[in-house]
Amino acid sequence: MSTSLQGKVLFITGASRGIGLAIALRAAREGACIAIAAKTAEANPKLPGTIYSAASEIESAGGKALPLVVDVRDETQVSDALARTAQHFGGIDIVVNNASAIFLADSQKTDMKRFDLMHQINARGTFMVSKFAVPFLEKAENPHILMLSPPLDMKEKWFAGHTAYSMAKFGMSLVVLGLAGELRRKGIAVNALWPRTTIATAAVQNLLGGDALMRASRKPEIVADAAHAIFTTPARTLTGQFLIDDTLLYARGQRDFEHYRVDPSVPLMQDFFVPDDSPAPVSLK
Repeated sequence: MSTSLQGKVLFITGASRGIGLAIALRAAREGACIAIAAKTAEANPKLPGTIYSAASEIESAGGKALPLVVDVRDETQVSDALARTAQHFGGIDIVVNNASAIFLADSQKTDMKRFDLMHQINARGTFMVSKFAVPFLEKAENPHILMLSPPLDMKEKWFAGHTAYSMAKFGMSLVVLGLAGELRRKGIAVNALWPRTTIATAAVQNLLGGDALMRASRKPEIVADAAHAIFTTPARTLTGQFLIDDTLLYARGQRDFEHYRVDPSVPLMQDFFVPDDSPAPVSLK
């Protein structure tokens, strides 16, 4: 099995910025072809990056890009985007369900419109993209579906302060659990990947903790490197797993994690949903 993604075709939702773009750029450096399936076609001062700026970065890094305006809530847009990707690049090898909506509030502060949005994008969108991708992935040599979603650690503390968001996010992981079993005989790997620490993205900057939390975060490249490790593993040998980025990379032989820190002088902040029985392989201090 090749350890390079050269010539592989990736369909990544929410790839115009953040973790999705980092995964795309990691693959692009090896000559991969990437469909950028995201909603942002016009620049937003609070959310840097569009599908077109992402395409430019991907091509500058050595990959091929196909920018597609896709709302993962829209059945026709999702189906058409996957078909266009397969037609344009000759197939699809890897699907990354990265698109996600977040709103951290208790039940009394969560209006139902916001509840519906999170479930439509996170759980339903992930299910739908994966469902429509299967006929293409069945033809791939080493097919992978990856969800950026947490381990299924059913603890009250992960739900109490933000039940609606946790339900939607764990919904993505339930898709992993189900599809891994459904697709195992077809040789399509279905896994989840989650960061141990907060990751320096626009969501962290704008919604969670501003500059202080950004400094206590790791860069998106750690998730991209972990995703690359998954994609270059034979699909039949790795499926139905809920993986933590640094634990996976450590198991694959990596020992230096300092370069992923935004600010090496600041202790790292552990992310939501990391199980208590998942010790960090290196110090977060």
